[in-house]
Amino acid sequence: MTEFLTLLPPLKARAKLFEQLTFLPASEEIETTRGLNRVLVDPILAAHPLPSFPRSTVDGYALRAADTYGSSESIPAYLTIAGEVRMGTAPNFSLSAAHCALIYTGGMLPAGADAVMMMEHTQAVRDGEVEVLRSVAIGENVLQSGEDVSEGQQVFSAGTRLRPAEIGGLMALGVTRIRVARKPLVGIISSGDEVVPPESDLNPGQVRDINSYTLSALVEQTGGQPVRYGIVPDEIEIFRNAANRALTECDLIIITAGSSASTRDLTARVIDELGEPGVLVHGVNLRPGKPTILAACATQARVKAVIGLPGNPVSALVVARIFVVPVLERLLGLENLKPEPQVQARLSINLASQAGREDWVPVRILPSPTGFQADPVFGKSNLIFTLARADGFVRIPPDATGLSAGEQVEVLLL
Repeated sequence: MTEFLTLLPPLKARAKLFEQLTFLPASEEIETTRGLNRVLVDPILAAHPLPSFPRSTVDGYALRAADTYGSSESIPAYLTIAGEVRMGTAPNFSLSAAHCALIYTGGMLPAGADAVMMMEHTQAVRDGEVEVLRSVAIGENVLQSGEDVSEGQQVFSAGTRLRPAEIGGLMALGVTRIRVARKPLVGIISSGDEVVPPESDLNPGQVRDINSYTLSALVEQTGGQPVRYGIVPDEIEIFRNAANRALTECDLIIITAGSSASTRDLTARVIDELGEPGVLVHGVNLRPGKPTILAACATQARVKAVIGLPGNPVSALVVARIFVVPVLERLLGLENLKPEPQVQARLSINLASQAGREDWVPVRILPSPTGFQADPVFGKSNLIFTLARADGFVRIPPDATGLSAGEQVEVLLL
């Protein structure tokens, strides 16, 4: 088993874990209306073009563009109104030269029309006739058939996370059921004799369980389904039974606390006993979150990731974003990952860092005359409101010895 605090850089530690894992997302079929934030397993092909017919983008008159060439307010073109396009139906007439049709936004162009003149550029002169006060080009104010999507086109690839826009696109194509990745089950175990449930009154020396709930929220936000196994005391048999049950029932296991020096033997021993190859990393060159455990444990089904997080709430959440979230994304089969939301800001004060160590500093984002200012929120890693007061993190890379006041930094939003 790896020695405690044989520190690895975060990227190398994560790569070492991923080398041992195989990601095969399970799938299920659901109604598209329930698909927000879910991940597609199959690509989606368009069964028909979209739009499926040429349609107007404005209220006005459908016409032949050639009939408007050279027209102006001083020399208008005069067109005969052949009819009105009723919404939701196909026109039962066609346009010949010097004719037009009243049409509304979204209406289907009649045969013979190749453009639409906006109502504002026309003027009624007598019954059945209209003045056109400017010229239009072919295709102006028209959505052509297939302009958005052509028939047979792949509109979404497998591994796409569905946002509101994707849900709308699926509905536009009549796709009312989809196959998506099943939400990975993430077992969450809190350990420690001093930890009690949030609803408990505190006795001296006790603390309420925070990590089970912050981690559950992060898992749900990422697309997984948390399974909380409660609070496990520092007794090896109880600890071992809870960990084995979680490994059997879940796709990924998170154990909080028990990775600091005082209890490292218990946690690391239990994790290492769960299955081969066991503990791969015990210590990451990261602040906060140095005493992190990364393990891969074989079951009858497959090798699963087991991640031991520090018990301090800030450390646990930082480490979970760096290691738990990427594992979950791969369990979901996510492809073409979007960059995490971030903003540019100027640092308000100097921040020191140790060369070779990656530091994550919580900051508030404040308005300033030149944009945004990143104001560090200082606090120990066992104080949850250090994060609750923050808007995001500034990452100090391991090759830096700090950042200077006034320096432009990227703030990774919480």
